[in-house]
Amino acid sequence: NTPMLLTLAPMESLTGIVFRRRHHEFFGGVDRYYTPFITPPRAGSSFGGRVRREVDPAANRGLDVVPQLITKNADEFAWAARLLAEMGYAEVNLNLGCPSGTVVAKGRGAGLLRDPDGLEAFLRDVCRASPLPVSVKTRLGIQDDAEYGRILEVYLRLPLKELIVHPRVQRDRYQGVPRREPYGETLRHAPFPVAYNGDVFGCEDLDALLSAYPDTRHVMLGRGILANPALARMLAGGPAATADELRRFHDRLFDAYREEIGGNAVFRMKEWWSYARFSFADPLSVHRAVRKVRRVDEYADAVERVFATERLARVARFQG
Repeated sequence: NTPMLLTLAPMESLTGIVFRRRHHEFFGGVDRYYTPFITPPRAGSSFGGRVRREVDPAANRGLDVVPQLITKNADEFAWAARLLAEMGYAEVNLNLGCPSGTVVAKGRGAGLLRDPDGLEAFLRDVCRASPLPVSVKTRLGIQDDAEYGRILEVYLRLPLKELIVHPRVQRDRYQGVPRREPYGETLRHAPFPVAYNGDVFGCEDLDALLSAYPDTRHVMLGRGILANPALARMLAGGPAATADELRRFHDRLFDAYREEIGGNAVFRMKEWWSYARFSFADPLSVHRAVRKVRRVDEYADAVERVFATERLARVARFQG
């Protein structure tokens, strides 16, 4: 029986190197981490500052990490893949799922799904030129699930390493219920491995997915892990987070962000709290405690209050 692969989704500004390291140290349970998307450097140049830190093999030592690229330029993709291969990476992932309006308007991310013929030509070039095996993270289309039939035909003709399906269209963003039938369709027909991504926030969600699609072998978690950092561990049969664990994880995360970005760490942590508040019985009260703070000292006081007065949720679970 093949063990289930649990991985962490690429979420911009939230699941970078600082979060990955601390999450792995305190909670584990995640078999593989995907980097938030990286724009390839121009051919001939190397990765700059922030991106360089993100993919630095020394910083990622001990973790299984797959870098994710976002681009519509096959030459730039191949160049970035070459740099990553030299660093020792074994796979590169292409972002065809980002629903952001500005990204899509530039024809990147989910924007590439608009034109299946153009998508196929681009992917053929990418697969041919990349020195690393290429996996893809996709949505179902732009406006309507019906677009996916044609998009899936394209994928089935290509030598992909894996296809990760987020079963929403670009227009949905992250709203509404993911439609799992197109994932099931992909699982049935694909000659390569297929992964599921979308709204697995608790053990019952994984049970429902596996009962509908027992051949599932890889589930990618995103908002569920930010709301409940012990989620992957729990899905594998381990314990929920304790208040003490959550506190120590928070403190190490905050310290690491302060080291990296100084006072801006407060704003990065507030973004984390927009998910982490669901670890508590009264998420609204937690939200009110941290939402207005600006300075490090105000933030530290607010967090002290939260951990001193707020009870953990009976079951931590992201609520959209």
